Formats: sequence, C-alpha cells, structure tokens
Amino acid sequence: MNPFLQGKIAGKDVHRLGLAVNYGIDAPGLEKALDLGINYLFYTSLRTGALLPTIQSALKKDREKLVIATGPMLGYFPGMVRSGCEAALRNLGTDYLDIFQLYWLGISSAWTEGVVEELQKLREEGKVRMLGVSIHDRPRAGKLAEDSPLDMFMLRYNAAHPGAEREVFPHLARRKPAVVAYTATNWGRLLKRPSNWTKPLPTPADCYRFCLSSPHVDVTLCGPKNLAQLQENLAGLEKGALSPEEEAWMREFGRVVHG
Repeated sequence: MNPFLQGKIAGKDVHRLGLAVNYGIDAPGLEKALDLGINYLFYTSLRTGALLPTIQSALKKDREKLVIATGPMLGYFPGMVRSGCEAALRNLGTDYLDIFQLYWLGISSAWTEGVVEELQKLREEGKVRMLGVSIHDRPRAGKLAEDSPLDMFMLRYNAAHPGAEREVFPHLARRKPAVVAYTATNWGRLLKRPSNWTKPLPTPADCYRFCLSSPHVDVTLCGPKNLAQLQENLAGLEKGALSPEEEAWMREFGRVVHG
C-alpha cells in the first residue's frame, strides 16, 4: 500500500480512506472494498440493512482487521447511549466496537455528566475501545480535544471549510486524539464549477488528498455510490500528498466556493 494511505487508529493499522457505508455502495461493492484494503467502516443502521450480512461476515472472518465506528442515533441521556451501544453490538455480531461516538454533539447528543460517565463505563467494560464525537462547533471541539475523555473527533474539514486548522488542530498536541475528516467534497460543491472559476476543477480524489495531506488527519471518509466511484478515488489517491502548488490551487478554489 502507498505509505501515504497507511495509518493507525484504535491500535490497528488502517487504510486512511474510510468508508461511510450508507451512501449507496452495494454488498458486492463493499466486499470488493474490503478486498482492496479499506478497513475503516463508519456504520449506522440507516440505509445499511442490505450490507449488514457482509459486515457481519467480515467481522467473523478477521475481527482485528476491521475498525468499526458507530454510535447511538440519539445521545441525550445515559440510557440512550448504553442501549445504542448494545444494539450495535448485537446487530454487528461483535463483542466490542472500535469507536463509539456521539453524533452531532449539541444537536442530536448532549455532553452531560451522566452521558460522559456512561461512555466511560462502556469503555471500562471493554464494549468500546475509543470514545468519539462528530461535532460542528469547532471552538468547543478544540476545548474538548485539550481536556476530555474523548479519543476521536469527526470533523467537517475540506478546502472550503478549513477552520479546523485554526480552531481544533492546535489543541490536539496535549492528548493527541484521532481526527476523522468528513465532507471532503463539501457535499459535492467542490466538484462543480463556479461561474468565476476558469482553472481546472478538482476531482473527488483531490479533495480527499487535501484532507489527508494534513498531518492532523488520521482518516477521511468517503461515501461512494458504487464500486466504480470508490476505485476511481483510490486510483487518484495514489498521487499521494498534495504538492505546494496543488495545495495553493485547492485553497484558492475553496475560497471561491465558500464565497
């Protein structure tokens, strides 16, 4: 594997392109993705029923090869957090989750004393190995990165939204939690030509390369609709980190897209 794509998270070697499995890829496509070395799976129970047998089979075959990240659909109260964890363990047929994360902290989950205590209990019981959150509030994420029991932050980060570089990344040094970037293409907006842009457009792979070129990003998620999209992304990632010229081009384009 290209060294640029080799990482480590949850104590395991990991392909730095992670796969969100609820954006359309089918079971044969997921099987092929696993064969290609993709082993970080962001799993939710929404729109993934057809893929569940494939994930279960992969976990039974070699549990230590896969990194599974998931969380409760709602995480306002301790009971919601525990029941969400136990439901995921049952559905996936595994005795532990690599990463258990609160979704959209401050929107669909709450950072209360009871919730934090329940998360820590789940980790102490061995049901989860890492605790994480996905969060839009970057200043809050920066504070939690410095002082909290969290092991992972799932952050919006792309050429049009590089704010994590100012508000989160400088706060990682003390505890070194993992960072998983998502929305690398800004929900496709970084793939469309603005009326005032005459230079080349980035490909999806260029957007993933932008994220992975940051030394602070461990994994970036992709959500391919099919295997062909995933294979195209992987081929583009073989270029490795962005050159200084490519980075300047991506940041300029990101500013134009952001407006």
